[in-house]
Amino acid sequence: MKNQLISLIILFSFILLLSCNKSELPTVKLPFPPSENPWTEIRAERLERLLPLAMQRAGVDLWLVICRENNNDPLALHVGCENAGGTAAFMFFLDGEKVTSLVFSPEGEAKSLSDVGVHDKVISFKRGENVFELVADKLIEVDPKKIAINSSEKNIADGLSYTQRMQLEEAIGSSMSKRLLSSQNLVTEWLSVKTPAEIEIMRRAAALTAQLELEAYEMVIPGVTKDSDIAKYLKKRMRELGVEDAWAPEQNPNVNSGVDRGHSHATDKIIQAGDFIQTDFGIKVYGIWVTDIQRFAYVLEPGMTEAPADAIEKWEIARKGSRIALAAMKPGVTGYSVDLAQRNWMKENSSLPLIWGTGHPVGYWAHDAGPRLGGAASGKPPFGDALRILYPGQTFAFDGFFSWSLGNNTNDSKTISVEEMAVITETGAEYLIPPQEELILIKL
Repeated sequence: MKNQLISLIILFSFILLLSCNKSELPTVKLPFPPSENPWTEIRAERLERLLPLAMQRAGVDLWLVICRENNNDPLALHVGCENAGGTAAFMFFLDGEKVTSLVFSPEGEAKSLSDVGVHDKVISFKRGENVFELVADKLIEVDPKKIAINSSEKNIADGLSYTQRMQLEEAIGSSMSKRLLSSQNLVTEWLSVKTPAEIEIMRRAAALTAQLELEAYEMVIPGVTKDSDIAKYLKKRMRELGVEDAWAPEQNPNVNSGVDRGHSHATDKIIQAGDFIQTDFGIKVYGIWVTDIQRFAYVLEPGMTEAPADAIEKWEIARKGSRIALAAMKPGVTGYSVDLAQRNWMKENSSLPLIWGTGHPVGYWAHDAGPRLGGAASGKPPFGDALRILYPGQTFAFDGFFSWSLGNNTNDSKTISVEEMAVITETGAEYLIPPQEELILIKL
């Protein structure tokens, strides 16, 4: 009897699915694998295993992070001071192959901070005491030669306020102040590399991201559905699944079936036959790790069963560009060289030039710290993060490009940007999830 009941349920579900049109397809639940947030353990591993190497690469003896309530340092979560009340100082000392940590914490938070067990030593001080004087005494004791502080042109490593820097320099004096340097290199080296556990989380999150995009295309009805309808559908699914936006909510997802609009919001343009639809979408899981993936669809004309040859040709050039970029991504190469490999392919296939780089680090933010897969578009010598070399464990979102003029007496263009996510391995790079191989076809 039980088996007959199960068979009837399966049969009824199948009949219901066949009877629905695209706009009525039943919602398929795809929850991110439920589990306790593993961040505490992963953060401890990152501090113990990855921070020493990052400090060595950056040539830093000590890293000082000042945390505070409300407008906290962007790296608070990464160093364990996300719950700071009064001003606290987090100090990380490089000792050979090991990093030890010391925290000067206001007494109201010191006990709970110590209980978390992230740091080697937590020293409590009374309200009203000057934490910068405590820091100064410690610096005199250990006499570090290079002290990294979060003061940088890069937002991620620019958490120290102007007032705090003035307080710090006043406390430590002019001689010690000359040893202060930006933590930009240190932070970039540290954050850009992910642990195997993090990569596995991002891999599962990427699979969910791509699946939701495919799911959204199922509800498209040409001549009726708007770009904004796809965006609203994905927002609805995000709420149902309990995931967050990977970047500015107003621009995630960016759905565009019209002319190029760059980083933007989805408009009320109605999707028509002959349109390429671009969906640029990312989610944040566990409140920490993010994805950035694009999927492309093509809307067929009435009676067509496959895309026209010119549409397929454009798609194939962009798809091949992604594969060329992936093949160029290896430990020891620069981000510039990856971008150059794809630029040469674009020129060879008469693509319009683009201002966008081939790719960017992704992980804690959609545009994370690390090597920039760019710099070749300008034709000038590479500089900055484009000259950083790739290391195993770094994760990227990157595009295969093809762009063409729409020829409508304007400067309008259309670009296919096959954006996938990849991780650098010991010998090369691999996609986090299977890449999009063919255009998604939408029929009337």
